[in-house]
Amino acid sequence: MGPLSDDDRGADAPDPVEAAAPDDTIREPEDVAPDTTDGEGGEARRVDAAGHTAPISEGGRRPNPKAALVYNPIKVDADELRASVTRLAAEAGWVEPLFYETTVDDLGDDVTRQALAEEVDAVLVAGGDGTVRAVSEAMTGSGVPLTIVPSGTGNLLARNLRLPLDDAETMIRATFDGETLPIDVGFAKITRTNAGTEERAFVVMGGIGLDAAMIANTNGDLKKKVGWVAYVDGAARSLVGAKPFPVMYQLPGHRMHRANVQSVLIANCGSLPAGLELIPEASVTDGQLDVVVVQPKGPFGWLLVWRRVAWDNSVLRRFRAGRKFLALTTEDNAVRYTRGVGIDIATPSAQPVQLDGDEFGEGTHLHCRVETGGLLVTVPRGHSVTAV
Repeated sequence: MGPLSDDDRGADAPDPVEAAAPDDTIREPEDVAPDTTDGEGGEARRVDAAGHTAPISEGGRRPNPKAALVYNPIKVDADELRASVTRLAAEAGWVEPLFYETTVDDLGDDVTRQALAEEVDAVLVAGGDGTVRAVSEAMTGSGVPLTIVPSGTGNLLARNLRLPLDDAETMIRATFDGETLPIDVGFAKITRTNAGTEERAFVVMGGIGLDAAMIANTNGDLKKKVGWVAYVDGAARSLVGAKPFPVMYQLPGHRMHRANVQSVLIANCGSLPAGLELIPEASVTDGQLDVVVVQPKGPFGWLLVWRRVAWDNSVLRRFRAGRKFLALTTEDNAVRYTRGVGIDIATPSAQPVQLDGDEFGEGTHLHCRVETGGLLVTVPRGHSVTAV
């Protein structure tokens, strides 16, 4: 079909040559009609590889994700750590990460809430067990994955998750290409002598009694020099004047118990440094808390406690023959184990409380509960989680 002739056009139709000729009018953007399809607005839109579009709402996800690093500057080489996170984030196509340092007044929970308010897609934590505890507390229920970059004294949660303890780059890289594992988080509500209360989280274990006194008596300078071995010094200091104290404790759905104890431990996981297994059956993914009631009678009772932890749990239970032997032996009452979704512990006088190795003052009542799968942790791709 050829071009229209003058006869084919109406009398009022403009001449195409004249219409196409430039004029001297300077047009503003609002003078030009928007180039949109009927029914579509003019907001920015994201287009995928297939050409499909979707509006980017004000609360929508960014095209490029962002991570935040929370670290204890005393425990890590801050410059090297920030450089590694920045480099690996860029390699993965993530935008420049945010960095937050912990302080004496903020162990990591407040700055983590700031990071979450920035709508980050992942958080990394580097520091001691106390830093990991504080950051985990703030992140529980957020749905944002947490990467633990092992550092500090104990690395207890990383140990129990069987994560690499000497390869920071592997864990940092897992933030961007790893997998996530939902783990349980314990919460302990502490009642003070003045009836005030405080609820804080723990991801490894909490306790009331001698274990908390041991931590309180540990020399901070010695801990910096020799790590977790310093707790041996704290234990020796605490055992000198240790006396049993009366408690009443009850698990949901069970009867109340009375006992004279040295300590009651509430654990989310059971592995300790030096290969010691306090609670071999403990799991961070079973939706339950494991409770250890330590009630030795005299010096011989303490030998039974040590034998149970260092020999029975940490050595014999590793072998089939050892497990059969333990099944045939009579259990002593120096250490008692139980398990449930929570526990209430009451004492007539205030006792020291610890959560993941941090002191939390004294309390007369401890109400513990578990938030099943409340925290998403990052693990390297292909990492086995069957033993956690």
